[in-house]
Amino acid sequence: MPQEFRHNHYVPAWYQNRFIPPSQVDRELYYLDLQPETKNDGKGHVYTENGLHHWGFKPCFALRDLYTTQFNGVDSTEIEKQFFGAIDREGHKAIEYYTNFAYPWDGGNKLIELMQHMSTQKLRTPKGLAWLREVTGTKDQNLLLDRMQRLRDFYCAIWTECVWLLADATQSDTKFIVSDHPVTVYNRRCSPRSQWCQGSSDPDIQFHGTHTIFPLSMEKVLILTNLSWVRNPYQSEVGVRPNPHPFRSTIFNVNDIQTLRHLSEQEVREINFIIKSRAWRYIGAARKEWLYPERYVNKSDWYRYGYGYLLMPDPRSVAYSGENIIGYGDGTATAFDEYGRRPWDQDFKRRANGVDNDWNTSQCFQGEFARLFGPFRRGRAFTFDRLDDERDDDDYHMYHLGLERKELKHKHKGR
Repeated sequence: MPQEFRHNHYVPAWYQNRFIPPSQVDRELYYLDLQPETKNDGKGHVYTENGLHHWGFKPCFALRDLYTTQFNGVDSTEIEKQFFGAIDREGHKAIEYYTNFAYPWDGGNKLIELMQHMSTQKLRTPKGLAWLREVTGTKDQNLLLDRMQRLRDFYCAIWTECVWLLADATQSDTKFIVSDHPVTVYNRRCSPRSQWCQGSSDPDIQFHGTHTIFPLSMEKVLILTNLSWVRNPYQSEVGVRPNPHPFRSTIFNVNDIQTLRHLSEQEVREINFIIKSRAWRYIGAARKEWLYPERYVNKSDWYRYGYGYLLMPDPRSVAYSGENIIGYGDGTATAFDEYGRRPWDQDFKRRANGVDNDWNTSQCFQGEFARLFGPFRRGRAFTFDRLDDERDDDDYHMYHLGLERKELKHKHKGR
């Protein structure tokens, strides 16, 4: 059996390489073991191994036979060779495309390929497999890996319906780190010690207030936020978004992707702190000082990063739309609402939580955002064949501030 397919990278080497500056000659990262082993030297002296290493990609984020199956005593490496071979090949292209994304969009199938790569990446790590083993009650390795392959699209529909924000760290001296569980989720209500973050668990992406963080490189990150949260961040963070069913068709408007969000160094450090907090055991970075964001970030501020809106797209660049109708050449048509529901669904076009006040809360939130961050947009979509203005004019800015001052009856409902 080829030995090359038994050394399984659960974080691909090509992905790790994206976190090293192109000018760096040695292609190595600093790796930090968050749980270094304690050993006995045989003379009664107990010591903890050094957790910091400077290594190349081969030994890092990898385990032997993580994806090897066995049938009738015969080992098989087909999952590594065939399944992950295709996932990584197409995912690499998709990540490269969205790292350099700019309007107008010409990505072809790159959206699908990125979603499938991210969804599979979240399941394939030791943390993801531990979670899958727990929720399915599966102890058999063959069965566990079979379910991982069957569930490869588990997160795709909900992520596709999120508001997408492409942010960058080009203006920060600190860059993004990479972890052994690179698709990271953050919910400001769910601190690392909360009930939702115990063991291999993460806050559910179905929760209104859950953001998904996926660094595309050392300077670019994709942040996905539930539309129901952008429209109403005054509701319970752990309430469930409309239409949370994972396996279904959905629709995506590529012009809604927000770009040109430039993160400050403190914001990059806060994102790195979140990534480190949700890692399973290992993190890596091009510089060892980036591995310690807690030196600059107060962990007790988990709820308050960026006034609680560190990862939020700019609501002023989120169109308030509803039904999407698609016509076909044969004269037929179909429709989706903004949460992926179809005309025959009983909740079609109903607002979050079955109430119709998210227009009011979305307007109020735009005003609050304008007050907190000023007239310059923190992310710009592509509206009417052009990018949204970088800066709101004075009248428009004052209009938003006026919205924020309005008293909303349901503003704090769910708290």
